[in-house]
Amino acid sequence: MKLKKLVSLLLIVTLMIVSLMACKKGGDTQKTSSTPTQEAAGEKTAETKEAATEADTTQEAATEAQTEATDTAGGKLQVPDKDITITLWDIATEDPANGIQQGAVDRFMKDHPNVKVKTTHIQNDTYKEKLIIAMSSGQCPDMYMHWGGGPMNEYIESGFAVPLTDLMNNYCEIDFLDAAIAQSSYKGDIYAVPYGGIGGSGIFYNKTIFSKLGLQVPATISELETVANTLKENDYIPFSLANQNKWTGSMYFMYLAARYGGVEEFNAAVDGTGSFESDAFQYAADTIQKWVKAGYFPDGVNSLNTDDGQDRGLMYTEEAAMMLHGSWQAASMKNDNADWYTQNIGYFAFPKLENSKADQSIVVGTSIGNGFSFNTGDDQDKLKAAFVLATQYYNDDTYNKAQLAAGTIPSINGMGDTIQDPCMQQIWKDFSSASNVQLWYDQYLPPAVSEAHQSTCQELFGLTMTPQEANKTLQDAMAKYLAE
Repeated sequence: MKLKKLVSLLLIVTLMIVSLMACKKGGDTQKTSSTPTQEAAGEKTAETKEAATEADTTQEAATEAQTEATDTAGGKLQVPDKDITITLWDIATEDPANGIQQGAVDRFMKDHPNVKVKTTHIQNDTYKEKLIIAMSSGQCPDMYMHWGGGPMNEYIESGFAVPLTDLMNNYCEIDFLDAAIAQSSYKGDIYAVPYGGIGGSGIFYNKTIFSKLGLQVPATISELETVANTLKENDYIPFSLANQNKWTGSMYFMYLAARYGGVEEFNAAVDGTGSFESDAFQYAADTIQKWVKAGYFPDGVNSLNTDDGQDRGLMYTEEAAMMLHGSWQAASMKNDNADWYTQNIGYFAFPKLENSKADQSIVVGTSIGNGFSFNTGDDQDKLKAAFVLATQYYNDDTYNKAQLAAGTIPSINGMGDTIQDPCMQQIWKDFSSASNVQLWYDQYLPPAVSEAHQSTCQELFGLTMTPQEANKTLQDAMAKYLAE
Protein backbone atom coordinates (compact mmCIF):
# COMPACT_ATOMS: atom_id res chain seq x y z
CA MET A 1 0.00 0.00 0.00
CA LYS A 2 2.81 2.40 0.92
CA LEU A 3 4.81 1.42 -2.17
CA LYS A 4 1.82 2.21 -4.40
CA LYS A 5 1.40 5.58 -2.72
CA LEU A 6 5.10 6.35 -3.21
CA VAL A 7 4.98 5.46 -6.91
CA SER A 8 1.86 7.63 -7.34
CA LEU A 9 3.51 10.61 -5.65
CA LEU A 10 6.66 10.31 -7.79
CA LEU A 11 4.50 10.10 -10.94
CA ILE A 12 2.60 13.25 -9.92
CA VAL A 13 5.91 15.05 -9.30
CA THR A 14 7.22 14.05 -12.74
CA LEU A 15 4.05 15.15 -14.53
CA MET A 16 4.02 18.51 -12.72
CA ILE A 17 7.65 19.18 -13.57
CA VAL A 18 7.01 18.38 -17.27
CA SER A 19 3.91 20.60 -17.23
CA LEU A 20 5.79 23.51 -15.66
CA MET A 21 8.62 23.21 -18.17
CA ALA A 22 6.06 23.38 -20.99
CA CYS A 23 4.39 26.46 -19.48
CA LYS A 24 7.72 28.20 -19.06
CA LYS A 25 8.78 27.42 -22.65
CA GLY A 26 5.49 28.78 -24.09
CA GLY A 27 5.77 31.95 -22.00
CA ASP A 28 9.27 32.68 -23.27
CA THR A 29 8.14 32.35 -26.91
CA GLN A 30 5.25 34.70 -26.37
CA LYS A 31 7.51 37.20 -24.63
CA THR A 32 9.92 37.52 -27.58
CA SER A 33 7.28 37.69 -30.33
CA SER A 34 5.48 40.90 -29.24
CA THR A 35 5.18 43.62 -26.61
CA PRO A 36 2.44 42.62 -24.09
CA THR A 37 -0.50 44.94 -23.45
CA GLN A 38 -1.62 45.75 -19.88
CA GLU A 39 -4.29 43.02 -20.13
CA ALA A 40 -1.75 40.54 -21.41
CA ALA A 41 0.60 41.55 -18.65
CA GLY A 42 -2.18 40.91 -16.13
CA GLU A 43 -2.78 37.52 -17.64
CA LYS A 44 0.94 36.81 -17.50
CA THR A 45 1.08 37.82 -13.82
CA ALA A 46 -1.79 35.46 -13.04
CA GLU A 47 -0.04 32.74 -15.01
CA THR A 48 3.19 33.36 -13.09
CA LYS A 49 1.35 33.16 -9.76
CA GLU A 50 -0.33 29.95 -10.85
CA ALA A 51 3.02 28.51 -11.89
CA ALA A 52 4.52 29.50 -8.56
CA THR A 53 1.65 27.86 -6.75
CA GLU A 54 2.13 24.72 -8.82
CA ALA A 55 5.85 24.83 -8.08
CA ASP A 56 5.13 25.00 -4.34
CA THR A 57 2.75 22.07 -4.69
CA THR A 58 5.40 20.18 -6.62
CA GLN A 59 7.99 20.86 -3.92
CA GLU A 60 5.56 19.70 -1.20
CA ALA A 61 4.80 16.53 -3.14
CA ALA A 62 8.51 15.90 -3.67
CA THR A 63 9.17 16.39 0.04
CA GLU A 64 6.34 14.01 0.95
CA ALA A 65 7.64 11.48 -1.58
CA GLN A 66 11.14 11.78 -0.12
CA THR A 67 9.73 11.23 3.38
CA GLU A 68 7.81 8.18 2.17
CA ALA A 69 10.98 6.85 0.52
CA THR A 70 12.95 7.34 3.73
CA ASP A 71 10.37 5.57 5.90
CA THR A 72 9.72 2.66 3.54
CA ALA A 73 13.17 1.93 2.18
CA GLY A 74 13.37 -1.84 1.86
CA GLY A 75 9.70 -2.05 2.94
CA LYS A 76 10.61 -1.24 6.55
CA LEU A 77 10.36 1.75 8.79
CA GLN A 78 13.71 3.51 9.11
CA VAL A 79 15.25 4.92 12.28
CA PRO A 80 15.57 8.74 12.13
CA ASP A 81 19.14 9.98 11.62
CA LYS A 82 19.54 11.87 14.89
CA ASP A 83 20.71 11.19 18.44
CA ILE A 84 18.00 9.37 20.39
CA THR A 85 17.97 7.80 23.85
CA ILE A 86 15.38 5.13 24.74
CA THR A 87 14.77 3.86 28.26
CA LEU A 88 13.52 0.25 28.26
CA TRP A 89 12.23 -1.85 31.16
CA ASP A 90 11.61 -5.61 31.14
CA ILE A 91 11.76 -8.67 33.42
CA ALA A 92 14.59 -10.52 31.65
CA THR A 93 16.76 -10.98 34.76
CA GLU A 94 17.85 -14.57 34.02
CA ASP A 95 19.18 -16.50 31.04
CA PRO A 96 18.10 -17.53 28.50
CA ALA A 97 15.66 -14.59 28.40
CA ASN A 98 18.28 -12.04 29.42
CA GLY A 99 20.76 -13.08 26.76
CA ILE A 100 18.14 -13.28 24.02
CA GLN A 101 16.49 -9.95 24.76
CA GLN A 102 19.68 -8.02 25.50
CA GLY A 103 21.05 -9.50 22.27
CA ALA A 104 18.21 -7.87 20.32
CA VAL A 105 19.05 -4.50 21.91
CA ASP A 106 22.76 -4.90 21.19
CA ARG A 107 22.14 -5.77 17.51
CA PHE A 108 19.88 -2.75 17.19
CA MET A 109 22.45 -0.34 18.68
CA LYS A 110 25.20 -1.79 16.51
CA ASP A 111 23.13 -1.07 13.39
CA HIS A 112 21.98 2.33 14.72
CA PRO A 113 24.89 3.92 16.63
CA ASN A 114 22.95 7.19 16.93
CA VAL A 115 20.43 5.49 19.25
CA LYS A 116 21.26 4.57 22.83
CA VAL A 117 18.98 2.07 24.59
CA LYS A 118 19.21 2.07 28.38
CA THR A 119 17.82 -1.27 29.55
CA THR A 120 16.68 -2.07 33.09
CA HIS A 121 15.88 -5.70 33.97
CA ILE A 122 13.65 -6.14 37.02
CA GLN A 123 12.36 -9.32 38.69
CA ASN A 124 8.78 -10.20 37.78
CA ASP A 125 6.88 -9.35 40.97
CA THR A 126 8.97 -6.29 41.80
CA TYR A 127 8.58 -5.06 38.23
CA LYS A 128 4.83 -4.54 38.42
CA GLU A 129 5.13 -2.40 41.54
CA LYS A 130 8.06 -0.35 40.23
CA LEU A 131 6.32 0.36 36.94
CA ILE A 132 3.27 1.77 38.74
CA ILE A 133 5.50 3.91 40.95
CA ALA A 134 7.42 5.17 37.90
CA MET A 135 4.20 6.12 36.15
CA SER A 136 2.80 7.93 39.18
CA SER A 137 6.04 9.89 39.63
CA GLY A 138 6.44 10.90 35.99
CA GLN A 139 9.38 8.53 35.42
CA CYS A 140 7.68 5.97 33.19
CA PRO A 141 10.19 4.46 30.72
CA ASP A 142 9.88 5.11 26.98
CA MET A 143 9.42 1.42 26.24
CA TYR A 144 8.12 -1.10 28.76
CA MET A 145 6.90 -4.67 28.77
CA HIS A 146 3.62 -5.96 30.13
CA TRP A 147 1.25 -8.92 29.77
CA GLY A 148 -1.77 -7.19 28.23
CA GLY A 149 -5.17 -7.45 29.88
CA GLY A 150 -6.55 -5.13 32.55
CA PRO A 151 -3.23 -3.53 33.59
CA MET A 152 -2.40 -2.63 29.97
CA ASN A 153 -5.83 -1.05 29.62
CA GLU A 154 -5.23 1.07 32.71
CA TYR A 155 -1.80 2.16 31.43
CA ILE A 156 -3.53 3.28 28.24
CA GLU A 157 -6.33 5.08 30.07
CA SER A 158 -3.74 6.86 32.21
CA GLY A 159 -1.92 8.15 29.12
CA PHE A 160 1.22 6.00 29.25
CA ALA A 161 0.84 4.24 25.89
CA VAL A 162 0.50 5.61 22.36
CA PRO A 163 -1.65 3.90 19.68
CA LEU A 164 0.34 1.83 17.19
CA THR A 165 -2.38 0.86 14.73
CA ASP A 166 -1.01 2.84 11.76
CA LEU A 167 2.56 1.70 12.37
CA MET A 168 1.49 -1.94 12.72
CA ASN A 169 -0.68 -1.81 9.60
CA ASN A 170 1.90 -0.05 7.43
CA TYR A 171 5.32 -1.08 8.71
CA CYS A 172 4.98 -4.44 10.47
CA GLU A 173 5.79 -7.43 8.27
CA ILE A 174 5.36 -10.03 11.02
CA ASP A 175 2.46 -12.49 10.74
CA PHE A 176 1.44 -12.39 14.40
CA LEU A 177 -1.28 -14.72 15.66
CA ASP A 178 -4.68 -13.02 15.55
CA ALA A 179 -5.08 -13.78 19.25
CA ALA A 180 -1.81 -11.99 19.99
CA ILE A 181 -2.95 -8.86 18.16
CA ALA A 182 -6.30 -9.05 19.94
CA GLN A 183 -4.59 -9.15 23.34
CA SER A 184 -2.42 -6.20 22.28
CA SER A 185 -5.45 -4.07 21.46
CA TYR A 186 -7.87 -1.84 23.34
CA LYS A 187 -11.02 -0.12 22.07
CA GLY A 188 -10.19 -0.76 18.44
CA ASP A 189 -6.53 0.33 18.47
CA ILE A 190 -3.30 -1.65 18.83
CA TYR A 191 -1.17 -0.48 21.74
CA ALA A 192 1.54 -3.13 22.05
CA VAL A 193 4.00 -5.11 19.93
CA PRO A 194 4.06 -8.80 20.94
CA TYR A 195 7.58 -10.09 21.48
CA GLY A 196 7.62 -12.94 24.01
CA GLY A 197 5.62 -15.92 22.88
CA ILE A 198 2.64 -17.98 23.81
CA GLY A 199 2.41 -18.64 27.53
CA GLY A 200 0.26 -21.69 28.06
CA SER A 201 0.30 -23.66 31.29
CA GLY A 202 0.05 -27.32 32.17
CA ILE A 203 1.69 -30.02 34.24
CA PHE A 204 5.36 -30.97 33.95
CA TYR A 205 6.04 -34.40 35.42
CA ASN A 206 8.97 -36.73 36.11
CA LYS A 207 8.69 -39.59 33.62
CA THR A 208 11.23 -41.67 35.55
CA ILE A 209 9.23 -41.52 38.79
CA PHE A 210 5.98 -42.27 36.96
CA SER A 211 7.58 -45.28 35.26
CA LYS A 212 9.07 -46.53 38.52
CA LEU A 213 5.65 -46.49 40.21
CA GLY A 214 3.73 -47.73 37.17
CA LEU A 215 1.74 -44.51 36.85
CA GLN A 216 -0.06 -43.37 33.71
CA VAL A 217 -0.60 -39.77 32.65
CA PRO A 218 -3.99 -38.82 34.16
CA ALA A 219 -6.75 -37.70 31.80
CA THR A 220 -9.27 -36.64 34.46
CA ILE A 221 -9.09 -34.85 37.79
CA SER A 222 -10.13 -38.04 39.59
CA GLU A 223 -7.22 -39.86 37.94
CA LEU A 224 -4.94 -36.96 38.91
CA GLU A 225 -5.96 -37.38 42.54
CA THR A 226 -5.27 -41.12 42.33
CA VAL A 227 -1.79 -40.41 40.96
CA ALA A 228 -1.18 -37.81 43.69
CA ASN A 229 -2.24 -40.26 46.41
CA THR A 230 0.11 -42.94 45.05
CA LEU A 231 3.00 -40.46 44.97
CA LYS A 232 2.24 -39.38 48.52
CA GLU A 233 2.20 -43.02 49.70
CA ASN A 234 5.67 -43.46 48.17
CA ASP A 235 7.12 -40.37 49.91
CA TYR A 236 7.03 -38.05 46.91
CA ILE A 237 5.51 -34.57 47.02
CA PRO A 238 2.79 -34.74 44.36
CA PHE A 239 3.01 -31.07 43.29
CA SER A 240 6.02 -28.77 43.51
CA LEU A 241 4.77 -25.27 44.23
CA ALA A 242 6.52 -22.07 45.34
CA ASN A 243 3.64 -19.79 46.33
CA GLN A 244 5.33 -16.86 48.02
CA ASN A 245 4.75 -15.16 44.69
CA LYS A 246 0.98 -15.81 44.87
CA TRP A 247 0.38 -16.02 41.10
CA THR A 248 1.89 -19.50 40.99
CA GLY A 249 -0.80 -20.94 43.24
CA SER A 250 -3.50 -19.06 41.38
CA MET A 251 -2.93 -21.37 38.38
CA TYR A 252 -4.70 -24.13 40.30
CA PHE A 253 -7.63 -21.83 41.07
CA MET A 254 -7.93 -20.70 37.45
CA TYR A 255 -7.80 -24.19 35.96
CA LEU A 256 -10.23 -25.71 38.45
CA ALA A 257 -12.70 -22.85 37.88
CA ALA A 258 -12.33 -23.16 34.10
CA ARG A 259 -12.84 -26.92 34.14
CA TYR A 260 -16.04 -26.44 36.16
CA GLY A 261 -17.53 -23.33 34.57
CA GLY A 262 -15.50 -22.53 31.44
CA VAL A 263 -14.62 -18.91 30.71
CA GLU A 264 -18.26 -17.87 30.96
CA GLU A 265 -18.42 -17.74 34.76
CA PHE A 266 -15.23 -15.69 34.92
CA ASN A 267 -16.46 -13.24 32.28
CA ALA A 268 -19.78 -12.86 34.09
CA ALA A 269 -18.03 -12.18 37.41
CA VAL A 270 -15.87 -9.53 35.76
CA ASP A 271 -18.67 -7.65 34.00
CA GLY A 272 -20.94 -7.75 37.05
CA THR A 273 -23.59 -10.09 35.70
CA GLY A 274 -22.14 -12.93 37.77
CA SER A 275 -20.09 -13.35 40.93
CA PHE A 276 -16.82 -14.80 42.19
CA GLU A 277 -18.96 -16.56 44.78
CA SER A 278 -20.56 -18.79 42.13
CA ASP A 279 -20.32 -22.60 42.01
CA ALA A 280 -17.23 -22.67 39.76
CA PHE A 281 -15.12 -20.57 42.13
CA GLN A 282 -16.50 -22.40 45.15
CA TYR A 283 -15.41 -25.69 43.56
CA ALA A 284 -11.94 -24.31 42.82
CA ALA A 285 -11.39 -23.03 46.38
CA ASP A 286 -12.79 -26.21 47.97
CA THR A 287 -10.56 -28.44 45.84
CA ILE A 288 -7.40 -26.47 46.62
CA GLN A 289 -7.97 -26.81 50.35
CA LYS A 290 -8.81 -30.50 49.99
CA TRP A 291 -5.49 -31.04 48.21
CA VAL A 292 -3.59 -28.98 50.78
CA LYS A 293 -5.04 -31.07 53.62
CA ALA A 294 -4.18 -34.26 51.72
CA GLY A 295 -0.50 -33.21 51.61
CA TYR A 296 -0.24 -32.65 47.86
CA PHE A 297 2.02 -29.59 48.25
CA PRO A 298 5.39 -28.90 49.94
CA ASP A 299 5.56 -27.88 53.58
CA GLY A 300 5.80 -24.09 53.87
CA VAL A 301 4.43 -23.71 50.35
CA ASN A 302 3.73 -19.99 50.85
CA SER A 303 7.32 -19.28 51.86
CA LEU A 304 8.94 -20.78 48.73
CA ASN A 305 9.91 -18.37 45.93
CA THR A 306 9.57 -19.26 42.26
CA ASP A 307 11.86 -16.37 41.21
CA ASP A 308 14.64 -18.24 43.03
CA GLY A 309 13.75 -21.50 41.29
CA GLN A 310 12.72 -23.24 44.49
CA ASP A 311 9.86 -25.06 42.76
CA ARG A 312 12.19 -26.36 40.04
CA GLY A 313 14.66 -27.30 42.75
CA LEU A 314 12.20 -29.80 44.25
CA MET A 315 11.84 -31.35 40.79
CA TYR A 316 15.62 -31.54 40.33
CA THR A 317 16.14 -33.36 43.64
CA GLU A 318 13.22 -35.62 42.72
CA GLU A 319 11.43 -34.81 45.95
CA ALA A 320 8.43 -33.69 43.87
CA ALA A 321 6.98 -35.47 40.83
CA MET A 322 4.70 -32.88 39.18
CA MET A 323 4.62 -29.10 38.72
CA LEU A 324 1.74 -27.06 37.32
CA HIS A 325 3.42 -24.07 35.75
CA GLY A 326 3.83 -21.87 32.69
CA SER A 327 5.37 -23.23 29.50
CA TRP A 328 8.45 -21.04 30.03
CA GLN A 329 9.59 -23.48 32.72
CA ALA A 330 10.63 -25.85 29.92
CA ALA A 331 13.27 -23.32 28.86
CA SER A 332 14.40 -22.75 32.44
CA MET A 333 14.80 -26.47 33.20
CA LYS A 334 16.52 -27.12 29.89
CA ASN A 335 18.88 -24.23 30.51
CA ASP A 336 19.68 -25.50 34.02
CA ASN A 337 20.40 -29.10 32.95
CA ALA A 338 19.52 -30.09 29.39
CA ASP A 339 20.42 -33.78 29.75
CA TRP A 340 18.39 -34.24 32.95
CA TYR A 341 15.47 -32.36 31.44
CA THR A 342 15.44 -34.47 28.27
CA GLN A 343 15.68 -37.76 30.14
CA ASN A 344 13.18 -37.07 32.91
CA ILE A 345 10.59 -34.40 32.08
CA GLY A 346 7.29 -34.88 30.28
CA TYR A 347 4.22 -32.68 30.00
CA PHE A 348 0.45 -33.08 29.97
CA ALA A 349 -2.54 -30.75 29.85
CA PHE A 350 -4.46 -30.01 33.03
CA PRO A 351 -6.90 -32.94 33.28
CA LYS A 352 -10.59 -32.77 32.47
CA LEU A 353 -13.35 -32.61 35.04
CA GLU A 354 -15.77 -35.49 34.72
CA ASN A 355 -19.43 -34.61 34.12
CA SER A 356 -18.68 -30.94 33.57
CA LYS A 357 -20.58 -29.14 30.84
CA ALA A 358 -17.73 -26.66 30.35
CA ASP A 359 -15.37 -26.93 27.39
CA GLN A 360 -12.45 -29.00 28.67
CA SER A 361 -9.97 -27.86 25.99
CA ILE A 362 -9.51 -24.41 27.54
CA VAL A 363 -5.89 -23.46 28.21
CA VAL A 364 -4.98 -20.98 30.92
CA GLY A 365 -2.31 -18.64 29.62
CA THR A 366 -1.73 -15.91 27.07
CA SER A 367 -1.36 -15.53 23.31
CA ILE A 368 0.78 -12.43 23.66
CA GLY A 369 3.35 -13.67 26.19
CA ASN A 370 4.79 -10.19 26.58
CA GLY A 371 4.16 -6.96 24.74
CA PHE A 372 6.01 -3.66 24.45
CA SER A 373 4.08 -0.42 24.78
CA PHE A 374 5.60 3.01 24.20
CA ASN A 375 5.41 6.07 26.44
CA THR A 376 6.87 8.41 23.82
CA GLY A 377 4.20 11.12 23.80
CA ASP A 378 4.52 13.41 20.77
CA ASP A 379 8.14 12.42 20.04
CA GLN A 380 7.63 10.69 16.69
CA ASP A 381 11.35 10.09 16.13
CA LYS A 382 11.70 8.21 19.41
CA LEU A 383 8.50 6.27 18.66
CA LYS A 384 9.85 5.20 15.26
CA ALA A 385 13.14 4.07 16.77
CA ALA A 386 11.42 2.11 19.53
CA PHE A 387 9.00 0.53 17.04
CA VAL A 388 11.88 -0.59 14.81
CA LEU A 389 13.59 -2.15 17.83
CA ALA A 390 10.43 -4.03 18.87
CA THR A 391 9.45 -5.29 15.42
CA GLN A 392 12.70 -5.68 13.49
CA TYR A 393 14.99 -6.93 16.27
CA TYR A 394 12.83 -8.52 18.99
CA ASN A 395 10.96 -10.41 16.26
CA ASP A 396 13.63 -11.09 13.64
CA ASP A 397 14.96 -14.53 12.61
CA THR A 398 17.86 -14.39 15.07
CA TYR A 399 15.53 -13.61 17.97
CA ASN A 400 12.90 -16.18 16.99
CA LYS A 401 15.43 -18.99 16.52
CA ALA A 402 16.91 -18.23 19.93
CA GLN A 403 13.42 -18.22 21.46
CA LEU A 404 12.60 -21.61 19.95
CA ALA A 405 15.94 -23.06 21.03
CA ALA A 406 15.24 -21.86 24.56
CA GLY A 407 11.79 -23.46 24.59
CA THR A 408 9.63 -20.40 23.94
CA ILE A 409 7.23 -20.33 20.98
CA PRO A 410 6.90 -16.86 19.40
CA SER A 411 3.32 -15.63 18.83
CA ILE A 412 3.81 -15.89 15.08
CA ASN A 413 1.93 -18.14 12.65
CA GLY A 414 3.86 -21.27 11.66
CA MET A 415 6.38 -21.16 14.51
CA GLY A 416 4.93 -24.25 16.20
CA ASP A 417 5.75 -26.38 13.15
CA THR A 418 9.50 -26.14 13.78
CA ILE A 419 9.51 -27.35 17.41
CA GLN A 420 11.73 -30.31 18.33
CA ASP A 421 11.26 -30.46 22.12
CA PRO A 422 8.52 -33.07 22.90
CA CYS A 423 7.21 -31.01 25.85
CA MET A 424 6.91 -27.88 23.74
CA GLN A 425 5.30 -29.87 20.91
CA GLN A 426 2.57 -30.94 23.33
CA ILE A 427 2.16 -27.39 24.64
CA TRP A 428 1.76 -26.05 21.10
CA LYS A 429 -0.70 -28.85 20.27
CA ASP A 430 -2.82 -28.11 23.34
CA PHE A 431 -2.65 -24.38 22.70
CA SER A 432 -3.52 -24.68 19.02
CA SER A 433 -6.47 -27.00 19.63
CA ALA A 434 -7.91 -25.02 22.55
CA SER A 435 -11.35 -23.53 21.96
CA ASN A 436 -10.40 -20.59 24.15
CA VAL A 437 -7.43 -19.20 26.03
CA GLN A 438 -8.28 -18.00 29.53
CA LEU A 439 -5.96 -15.06 30.11
CA TRP A 440 -4.24 -15.18 33.51
CA TYR A 441 -6.55 -13.57 36.07
CA ASP A 442 -3.75 -11.40 37.46
CA GLN A 443 -3.21 -9.94 33.97
CA TYR A 444 -6.85 -9.63 32.97
CA LEU A 445 -8.23 -8.16 36.17
CA PRO A 446 -7.70 -4.51 37.19
CA PRO A 447 -4.67 -4.22 39.50
CA ALA A 448 -6.63 -3.85 42.76
CA VAL A 449 -8.85 -6.85 41.98
CA SER A 450 -5.83 -8.81 40.72
CA GLU A 451 -4.11 -8.28 44.07
CA ALA A 452 -7.22 -9.50 45.91
CA HIS A 453 -7.28 -12.61 43.71
CA GLN A 454 -3.63 -13.45 44.32
CA SER A 455 -3.79 -12.75 48.04
CA THR A 456 -6.90 -14.86 48.58
CA CYS A 457 -5.32 -17.73 46.64
CA GLN A 458 -2.33 -17.58 48.97
CA GLU A 459 -4.69 -17.60 51.94
CA LEU A 460 -6.38 -20.72 50.53
CA PHE A 461 -3.07 -22.57 50.34
CA GLY A 462 -2.17 -21.40 53.83
CA LEU A 463 -5.59 -22.52 55.18
CA THR A 464 -5.91 -19.07 56.74
CA MET A 465 -9.19 -18.30 54.95
CA THR A 466 -12.12 -20.55 54.22
CA PRO A 467 -13.20 -20.91 50.59
CA GLN A 468 -16.28 -18.80 51.31
CA GLU A 469 -14.22 -16.02 52.94
CA ALA A 470 -11.68 -15.99 50.13
CA ASN A 471 -14.24 -15.78 47.36
CA LYS A 472 -16.28 -13.14 49.17
CA THR A 473 -13.15 -11.00 49.54
CA LEU A 474 -12.47 -11.33 45.80
CA GLN A 475 -16.07 -10.53 44.93
CA ASP A 476 -16.09 -7.48 47.20
CA ALA A 477 -12.97 -6.16 45.43
CA MET A 478 -14.59 -6.70 42.02
CA ALA A 479 -17.84 -5.03 43.09
CA LYS A 480 -15.94 -2.04 44.50
CA TYR A 481 -14.04 -1.61 41.24
CA LEU A 482 -17.22 -1.80 39.16
CA ALA A 483 -18.95 0.71 41.44
CA GLU A 484 -16.10 3.19 41.04
